[in-house]
Amino acid sequence: MTSTASHPATEPLSNGWNALPAEYAIPERAPSEAEARAYCRRLARSHYENFSVASWFLPARLRQHFFNVYAYCRISDDLGDEVGDRAASLQLLEQWEAELNACYEGRPRHPVFVALAETVGRFEIPKHEFADLLTAFRQDQTITRYETFNDLLGYCRYSANPVGHLVLYLCGYRDAERQLLSDYTCTALQLANFWQDVSADFGKGRIYLPLEDLRRFKVREAVILDVENSAAFREMMKFEVERARQWFAQGMPLIAKVDRALALDIELFSRGGQEILNAIERQDFAVLGRRPAISKTRKLTLVARAAMGKLLGKRR
Repeated sequence: MTSTASHPATEPLSNGWNALPAEYAIPERAPSEAEARAYCRRLARSHYENFSVASWFLPARLRQHFFNVYAYCRISDDLGDEVGDRAASLQLLEQWEAELNACYEGRPRHPVFVALAETVGRFEIPKHEFADLLTAFRQDQTITRYETFNDLLGYCRYSANPVGHLVLYLCGYRDAERQLLSDYTCTALQLANFWQDVSADFGKGRIYLPLEDLRRFKVREAVILDVENSAAFREMMKFEVERARQWFAQGMPLIAKVDRALALDIELFSRGGQEILNAIERQDFAVLGRRPAISKTRKLTLVARAAMGKLLGKRR
């Protein structure tokens, strides 16, 4: 999208913004940098516990920048998934991208972009890494089925992989080798979430299971609609779980190619994603109507293992 000389008006989109938390709306005037940083910290810490857990292992000098990036990703995702009106989502995503353009031009209004401007400048992050995420969220408004696994990978290229690239930029890594390894891990995490949320996604009108696989295993969409965990459906899910595990395995070498703090985060998220796959297997791949979940005990075990690894690393 090309930038414009002025910000688009917010009034025509008021109904779309009203479907989201009031703090998401683009203000008339930009906040101070301190206010913007506080906004991103608050948003990151008030959402998923997984982010708070991961942030324990980040160097203090990077935490605010991770908060800024997380806040961007969180709101972008909600603009695509929580509005409840596809046309409105597309309009809001367009306005959000105009703010991204304004960030790179030095004139943002939204607190996320006011804070993000410092991050972008310090780490020289290309704009396309942020814009690619918006491509995925737009795609969710217009594409609800994927014919082949390669088509699904094309979606993951925009929906998941840029997040890994952003993390690498923040940690000082810009090379293609590490980005490729990160892509394997991020795609695997996306696949694990898809396989966990088949029913929830179907409720939103979407099927991320490749249609070629439904045909191969003779599974009709009606099976998902009727919440029928048939033998054929479970056999297909077993195949998808094993495929996601292969992608996790391809990404694991990245752990040895980054500094210890980032390695712990990568391992934590990789192990967490693999635990989702294990949870699917434990319920015999019957995910329809039964979203697999990792127990709190298992989550704490993963965190404790990562924390112990950091402690031992400091003692060496």
